Amino acid sequence: MTEKTYILSFDIGTTGNKTCLFEIGETITLMGSALGEYDLHIGPNGQAEQDVEDWWRAMCTTTAQVLTETGVASSAIKALSFCSQMHGLILVDAEGRPLRRAMSYMDQRAQGQYGAGIAHGLKISGLNARKTLQSLHISGGASASVKDPLWKYLWVKEHEPEVFARVHKWLDVKEYLLLRCTGRFVMTHDSANATFMYDSRAGRFEWSRSLCRTFGADIRHFPEVVRSTDVVGTLTPQAASDLGLSPETQVFGGGGDVTMTTVGAGCVEPGDTHVYIGTSGWVTRVLDRRKVDLRHFIGSIMSARLGAYNYVAEQETSGKCIEWVKNHLALDEIGVFLEKRTVLDDPESTYTSLLDYLGQTIAQEQPGCGGVIFAPWLHGNRCPFEDHYARGMFFNIGLDTGKRKLIRAVVEGICFHKRWMLECIEAKTGRCDTVRFVGGGAISDVTCQILADILGKRVETTAYPQNAGAMGAAALCGVGLGIIPSFHDVPRSIPTRATFTPNEENAAAYRKNYRVFKSLHAANKSSFALLNR
Repeated sequence: MTEKTYILSFDIGTTGNKTCLFEIGETITLMGSALGEYDLHIGPNGQAEQDVEDWWRAMCTTTAQVLTETGVASSAIKALSFCSQMHGLILVDAEGRPLRRAMSYMDQRAQGQYGAGIAHGLKISGLNARKTLQSLHISGGASASVKDPLWKYLWVKEHEPEVFARVHKWLDVKEYLLLRCTGRFVMTHDSANATFMYDSRAGRFEWSRSLCRTFGADIRHFPEVVRSTDVVGTLTPQAASDLGLSPETQVFGGGGDVTMTTVGAGCVEPGDTHVYIGTSGWVTRVLDRRKVDLRHFIGSIMSARLGAYNYVAEQETSGKCIEWVKNHLALDEIGVFLEKRTVLDDPESTYTSLLDYLGQTIAQEQPGCGGVIFAPWLHGNRCPFEDHYARGMFFNIGLDTGKRKLIRAVVEGICFHKRWMLECIEAKTGRCDTVRFVGGGAISDVTCQILADILGKRVETTAYPQNAGAMGAAALCGVGLGIIPSFHDVPRSIPTRATFTPNEENAAAYRKNYRVFKSLHAANKSSFALLNR
């Protein structure tokens, strides 16, 4: 197979869209990428919103940029697809116009709706027993977090009735952009499953009338469901003009970030496991049947391949903690130094970014940081405990604790949390010896080795770990176009970069810290609630 095909993937994240141009042949090769940033509007009472026009503008500008930089003609783009943040809520009218700003997965204002909807009565793990068991039986999961889209939907119903009265469809982020591209109201299986209003039982795959009645959702608000590998349509004339692409460009369903990153990590067979460190983070294992761990808030989302499921444990802030370190700990933000220059300003510097420099710097610190521990819960947490009041902290700081120790402790804390989630997954599904590691965190060899040492497992990285979600979207275009014969052939098209094996001496230094790390939330839960309620 020598013919090459060009695919555009849009990775719609929390703070920006990265447009990636891939060439698909025997392997998938990244030709170029461009990032367009946008705002996350944080407000009182847990508000977190985004403007859909910001997403679209970022797509348009980055498409033009990546085509110019690679020299690939717009007419050569065969197809496009999406990898996007999930658990958002975009309410549109019959013409496809948004009725209000998009409510982000981070939005947690719907405390009242969550309490009245599922956190009352006879409970299982803090949730209404009858409703939870019904939801688990039908959808394979439950709306166990105040951040889930169902509660946002009901918040709008209660607080913005004039908006709610005009709702035609409930969409997620990618679904709105599919509508913008093709004019069709659709939702892929994984996004439908993430509403917990969808019957994900094998052979069913339809919106559940009984769940809609139980939770007060209007089944007419849910769109047609399509596969990730389906062609939703071709670009409308307006979309083609905005994006600078041919109207004949095919638009594939794609998927949410967890779904596409799983594929882009080369994890398609039952038992395949990957760790993701991006803005958020997760540990995911592919299964051939649904599982749920209500105690630890781990559930199954339908895979891009019907009949398979992604068993997902999610961490709210992961790489976001590294960004916090860069902005507030590493840089001089209060003007102590009269002249502000970073290491990158040195013309002889060999570092590719400030994060690259920080990665190399923490390699000079001993594993375990002399007992300093960081809890990476800067915006609450989902798994293995659900607590939107939880916040980050440094624990056990002493007189000898400098910035290098603190920064390394942040990386270790993120990896400790991944181990905690992986242990919960393994308790239900069995042990694994190897994990794939993707996301921006996987670029650093130092972080890769820390993860291997803390997990005690072999860690493999892909060639483009920071673009794993976009890679997955491109791979599914390849499957949909018939260039990649089947899902089972996807891993062969995704090149790997490196393998890291655990260093037992380092692993021993982490065990004591890890035991303390797991105790920090329980010891401080009431204090978090008192301070942040």
